[in-house]
Amino acid sequence: MYSGRTGERIDMIYWIEGKYVAEAVKEVNHFMRDWRTDGVKSMDLRTVDIMSAAHNMMDVSEPYMLLSGYRSPQTNAMLRARSRRVAKNSLHMQGQAADLRLSTRSVNQMAKAAAACRGGGVGKYSGSNFVHMDCGVVRTWGR
Repeated sequence: MYSGRTGERIDMIYWIEGKYVAEAVKEVNHFMRDWRTDGVKSMDLRTVDIMSAAHNMMDVSEPYMLLSGYRSPQTNAMLRARSRRVAKNSLHMQGQAADLRLSTRSVNQMAKAAAACRGGGVGKYSGSNFVHMDCGVVRTWGR
């Protein structure tokens, strides 16, 4: 995965033989931080698992571009003021969501893979070319 904002890249194994690797999880949390405030939150690893499973299903070697992981309440409020599509109580603020892009797969392909995981919410944002994945209630939206 790489960040479209900071240019950072992260490639790692975060889970081995049924256990999360603590140092790798710390790196994931830092990588998925709110780049606007530099705020870090422990990400819900169920979201990372959904991201990983969907990526494996698509049989792609390209890393995800992370557009948004954790969002501070301040960042969420700022984005909400700009767009009615930003939820007031976004799961991004809980560390339970990620907005992702792949240049080699369409929004529909990404959303289909994520939805097949049946692990949470999947939102298609075709106009902005990204997919939202979260570990909340199973649901889909967008076109």
